[in-house]
Amino acid sequence: MTDLEDGHGDSTGQPDDSAPRCLVTGATGYIGGRLVPALLDAGYRVRALARTPQKLRDYPWADRVEVVRGDVTDPDSLAEAMRGVDVAYYLVHALGTGSTFEKTDREAARTFGEQARAAGVRRIVYLGGLTPAGVPEKDLSPHLRSRAEVGHILLSSKVPTAVLRAAIVIGSGSASFEMLRYLTERLPLMVTPSWVRTRIQPVAVRDVVRYLVGCAALPAGVNRAFDIGGPDVMTYRDMMQRYAAVAGLRPRVILPVPVLTPTLSSRWVGLVTPVPSSIARPLTESLRHEVVCREHDIKEYVPDPPDGTIGFDRALRLALKRIQEARVDTRWSNAAVPGAPSDPLPTDPDWAGGSLYRDEREMAVPVGPEALWRVIEGIGGENGWYSFPLAWAVRGWLDRLVGGVGLRRGRRDAQHLRVGDSLDFWRVEEIVQGELLRLRAEMRVPGLAWLELSVRRDERGRTVYGQRALFHPRGLFGHAYWWSVWPFHSVVFGGMARNIAKAAATEEKRREPVTGSGREPVTDSGTDN
Repeated sequence: MTDLEDGHGDSTGQPDDSAPRCLVTGATGYIGGRLVPALLDAGYRVRALARTPQKLRDYPWADRVEVVRGDVTDPDSLAEAMRGVDVAYYLVHALGTGSTFEKTDREAARTFGEQARAAGVRRIVYLGGLTPAGVPEKDLSPHLRSRAEVGHILLSSKVPTAVLRAAIVIGSGSASFEMLRYLTERLPLMVTPSWVRTRIQPVAVRDVVRYLVGCAALPAGVNRAFDIGGPDVMTYRDMMQRYAAVAGLRPRVILPVPVLTPTLSSRWVGLVTPVPSSIARPLTESLRHEVVCREHDIKEYVPDPPDGTIGFDRALRLALKRIQEARVDTRWSNAAVPGAPSDPLPTDPDWAGGSLYRDEREMAVPVGPEALWRVIEGIGGENGWYSFPLAWAVRGWLDRLVGGVGLRRGRRDAQHLRVGDSLDFWRVEEIVQGELLRLRAEMRVPGLAWLELSVRRDERGRTVYGQRALFHPRGLFGHAYWWSVWPFHSVVFGGMARNIAKAAATEEKRREPVTGSGREPVTDSGTDN
């Protein structure tokens, strides 16, 4: 096993046809996206279930797995996906508020167990949450209670099941790590909720993946839950101070107060960190009670490495190294955001779905298409959006205030994008290398919105930058929203096109200084419709 954070190498060999087949649900998610290559490297055949298979297209292991379309709430698609499967991994959860998500989780788990049994699957492996000792399940947070219920349902499915229960998972890109990182880095002095005194047993993502892979080979008679955690037990306050030490920061001044409820805590986390309150809330709610492993029986079946499980400080160093080297394989934001639109772009010009507003712009750019594409693929995150930064920042803050994802999710990789990546408050819906980047909005808007950036050559051989913003309004408020922001389009979208062209020229000069190129000057033919 390599010394990478997730514990798998770069093998490209195909598993033997006689190897056991594993079905991985949630393959586009944070854990699932790391589990798939680890299973491949361990010699298993892998079938990945995804509601939108296109999202897996650009993963480095995509050509080594069988990708099937399906949903854990759809019995027919599950029955087909489980055909010939030996081990089925359940790595999905509903997100949301109220009782709806608990009902969805419950029904999905029952359907999964029933279809696994009908298909003759020999093992189910589920990653859930570590529950506190001595606390009745009815007193747990809704999300932690739902995770526990899913475990019970799968254990009673009559398919041998291993339920792995973890507290906080530490790894580059995990929501828990991002929350810890940004709280510590941005707040040298902080007034915090009382849960910062709660004892926690975090676990490194590398160990989580190792346990998940190991569970595929458990004896048939094993049908139980296992607590999994690292060697360190500490408070969240200790975690922040130790993060500061590992990251080379001064010790933080932390003042716990009893007045911040889970709702206020999640809003506070949402304002300070890239993790939106919709995801921060289940994380903070789970910290109200002590979450420490009560046993370590998993080592009887999946032995600890010779040097033991990964300690907290080492997990932090591995995660920070990954971030510094821009090698974050998966990120918490890979998963769908509650309430975000998921409808695909209407490609028919005469779309029957109703009004479709457009803002379309084209510019002939005096650079090669490669330089222009590098700027386009590097947009967002630290590079920004090339126009009116204050307007973008304000839009991000407004989105946060109404429970949206805001502008601070950033990027998984500083230079490269793939389908399904989050990009600030956008999601990459399509990318054609060197030609097209299509983003779908995940900010809170009364409708559906997309932004397309493209590169092409015209009949005169010039490089042409294309930019198209599309908005499908929902109701009267949607129409009013479009026309209320329309006056700003020339500043935001017009400035964006001009500045991307300038950035591309700078990029080309930086890489290949050119004099006397004789290319055509930049022209703007933007129109608002």
